[in-house]
Amino acid sequence: MFRNGLEPWHLLILVVVILLVFGSKKLPDMARSLGKSARILKSEAKAMKEEGKQSSTAESAEEPAPAQRTIQAAPGDVTSSRPVNEPTDTTQR
Repeated sequence: MFRNGLEPWHLLILVVVILLVFGSKKLPDMARSLGKSARILKSEAKAMKEEGKQSSTAESAEEPAPAQRTIQAAPGDVTSSRPVNEPTDTTQR
């Protein structure tokens, strides 16, 4: 039944349908935003790994204040680069 499930002409039909639904003007913007999201996800995953390594190696040592991280913008996009604010603990006063 699914022996030849995905052939080249299926991909061509899929591309044509996507172009008809979203339009050729929206696709570059969608690809750019998808790239930004992937870059942010990658940087956050890397930061979480580094925090995990730091906490496992220095469990008993006093930890210094974490450096402020910045989400990198796409090349040429100066408006979307912003620092990441860490949540503060408001329960202790």
